[in-house]
Amino acid sequence: MRVLRLVYGDPRAAVELVGRLTERQAAGLDPLPAEPADLAPETLRAHRGEVRALPEDTRLVLLLAAADQYPVATHAFLRAVAAVRLDTRPLEAAEAAGIAYATAGGVGFRDAWTRIAAYETAAPADRRDAHRLLARVLHGPAETPRRAWHRGAAALGPSARLAAELSAAAARARAAGDPALSGALAERAAALCTDPRERSRLLALAAADAWHSGDGDRSRTLAARTDADALTGVLALRTGHAGEAFDALLAGAAQAAGTRPAPDDPRRLAPAASSSTLSASSASSASGGTQGSACPAHLLTRAAEAAVYTGDLRRCREAMLVAGQLGIDPPGVLGGIAAAVDGRYEDARDLLEATAGRCGPGGDPTVLLHAGIASLMLGDHTRAATATVRAAAAARARGVTAAVSQAMEFRAYADFWTGRPRAAEAAALDALRQAYATGQDNGACHLQAALAMFAALTGEEDLCRERAAAARSHALAHDLGLPAALAQWALAFLDLGSGRFDAAAARLRALAASGPGHGHRAIRHLATPHYVEAAVRTGETRVARAAHAGYDRWARAVGSADDLALSARCRALLTPGADALEHYRTALDLHAGGTRAFERARTELLFGSALRRLRRRTEARDRLHSALAAFESFDAPHCAAGARAELRALGAPATPARGRRRPTADLTAQQLLVARMAADGATNREIATRLALSPRTIDHHLRGVFTRLGIRSRIELVRLLADDG
Repeated sequence: MRVLRLVYGDPRAAVELVGRLTERQAAGLDPLPAEPADLAPETLRAHRGEVRALPEDTRLVLLLAAADQYPVATHAFLRAVAAVRLDTRPLEAAEAAGIAYATAGGVGFRDAWTRIAAYETAAPADRRDAHRLLARVLHGPAETPRRAWHRGAAALGPSARLAAELSAAAARARAAGDPALSGALAERAAALCTDPRERSRLLALAAADAWHSGDGDRSRTLAARTDADALTGVLALRTGHAGEAFDALLAGAAQAAGTRPAPDDPRRLAPAASSSTLSASSASSASGGTQGSACPAHLLTRAAEAAVYTGDLRRCREAMLVAGQLGIDPPGVLGGIAAAVDGRYEDARDLLEATAGRCGPGGDPTVLLHAGIASLMLGDHTRAATATVRAAAAARARGVTAAVSQAMEFRAYADFWTGRPRAAEAAALDALRQAYATGQDNGACHLQAALAMFAALTGEEDLCRERAAAARSHALAHDLGLPAALAQWALAFLDLGSGRFDAAAARLRALAASGPGHGHRAIRHLATPHYVEAAVRTGETRVARAAHAGYDRWARAVGSADDLALSARCRALLTPGADALEHYRTALDLHAGGTRAFERARTELLFGSALRRLRRRTEARDRLHSALAAFESFDAPHCAAGARAELRALGAPATPARGRRRPTADLTAQQLLVARMAADGATNREIATRLALSPRTIDHHLRGVFTRLGIRSRIELVRLLADDG
């Protein structure tokens, strides 16, 4: 996905680029090339040849148009043409060659490579003249940043005056929420700067802006030319080794607190106030800042995120110590996690509640993200969903593209058990594509693990295993305990829902024994109700009781209806005979005040099974039918099969009579998605790219679709889906 984006969607250039990648670039360890000449030189060479074959006056018109569009769009071509009364009739030669064409706004190029070639084939003096002309016709405060761009592009060499002008223009564009423009301006300012220290600062700002705009590869390339610990830490958090990210972020916080930011830098140091430190600046929301210019509280917030991703939550104590030394109240979820790790559950609840409460609309994306994480820890899935959706919306509104997919990573947790797996899976797939496209491989790994859980919920065994394997492979190499543990939990839940209790218990025992980078304390806690169920089924009640005791203590501290319901269900599973029934009833009463509809259905299934064994047939039948209806509505066929098996053991009909079923009713959510894409004309490889799966997996899904629908060709598939409406 990143390769296609970098080569402007050109498949031939993509093939060329892939063939030129180093082993480290192909593995994601080094950034992909950022300059067109390094991306696909053969492709660019062919386009240059076409442009050079045009008449000189045609090339000059194309140069002016290209300079107006690449790499910064300034929309000044027509004004420039009018200012010098330029004859545009030579454009007809380009139109005849199929290279460019006239539009209402100026000139349209056949493709991005042609536009780049039109600019790069021109002589340097002609380029400078084109930029001077475009700068001359840009007026007014709103056009100041773009005018500065052209002035900088027309410079003959280093200039402190132009560098300062570009730096100021970059700050203005940054404040206006245009990180792509501010990054281009800052990078050009660095190229013209004569002071090495200032050049490093400008490069760090350009790298942060590139990261905000979703260009992770350019960001990493620029960051490599600086010594900014803070920026290194943020990039490592999203693309590298999460443990190293934590160390760099702590060092960056200490460094930021000891220096004074430049006057034009929006990421100034914030006052040490708990309500404001995290949102010191909207521009800091996804960058972590740069040397001497970042908000220390923001960097400590990112350090807390690094601890969350690695699973080494004890390291939050180190961040707390640094916060105390700097006189900063612990920002975000930092204080709450540290208190929970120390076993101070009531203190943790109060701190997390304060963080979760900052989820109002229009807030800072980082504040909202941490409000979502805090809400998840408190078991408040409705507020978590609200906070994470608002975080993504705030990030989009501010042009902080990189922060959108991160917010959606944590939205997935709120969606797991709500009974809407198809919609939630679609949202996670969209976030996965965005994470890959913006170079956030660690975020993509987390989303792969989330998608493995959605596949486990819907019983798609092969897909779950493929997603989980992809997540764990990346996670274990990058010290990412959170996605590694989530993928392990997904596999365990798949086993549990399919009746493989020994396998489920073994996986969850392994999860409990895994340390940071391989496991995660929070995921182990969340998975406790499933472990208790598996352990009871396999006779491991002693360990199950110990696990439940810790879960129950947290549930009582936070007072979440869902957590209390699951704790009551665990108690029912651990209680023999008829005494368990009252605990099941308590669990269902508590579920009524929660949002985890899927877990409520599992509680009804377990309750119905217990009632059947105690020969309470009428109530057992009602509970099992309710669970079956819920599982069918959730598109969870393996769980529905469990309910049907219990009903058969009871001697009751498994399903009521139904009317005519839709032809696609027997397809899984993933099969239906693949079928619709295939019917729309997408190839297996195209579908695989869109869904971040292998072509082999897509072929497997399509064979399953054809078998279930009783068809043999894509033509039949198109007709059937059309008839299905």
